[in-house]
Amino acid sequence: MPESIYQTVNFHFKVEFNLGKDNIDARFQSVSGLDAMLDTESIKEGGENRFEHVVPVRRKYGPLILKRGLIKPSDSAITAWLKRAFDDEQVEPLATVMIKLLNEEHQPLITWTINNVWPRSWKIGELNAEQSAVLIETLELNYNRLLITNP
Repeated sequence: MPESIYQTVNFHFKVEFNLGKDNIDARFQSVSGLDAMLDTESIKEGGENRFEHVVPVRRKYGPLILKRGLIKPSDSAITAWLKRAFDDEQVEPLATVMIKLLNEEHQPLITWTINNVWPRSWKIGELNAEQSAVLIETLELNYNRLLITNP
């Protein structure tokens, strides 16, 4: 009997940044922006007034939005990379960032590989003395290619 097919859950994942010699697994609370769309162009055909031809012209991606608890720069290579971009204006695009959806045995079910990644925005959540919540930082990253693979 064939193995039953079930829908995957979305809470067990990891994000790997390729910063230097090691892949860094960053513990993120949420990931969004894994989307691709095709830009289109309308072409009007001479003598045909009932419709326009709509054709795809190029792909468009993201932005990728990552959220996690704030980590000080000395403890995080990702935060140091962001600081170089926003404090020193040294934007260093990363060749790849991988987002892996994991199964119960912590093995990848699906891997999204994004290429030419650079920071667009870096936001720190609200400081609020009336709440005892984790301070969240939000990273908005630009990228120009999305590859989806499953092992």
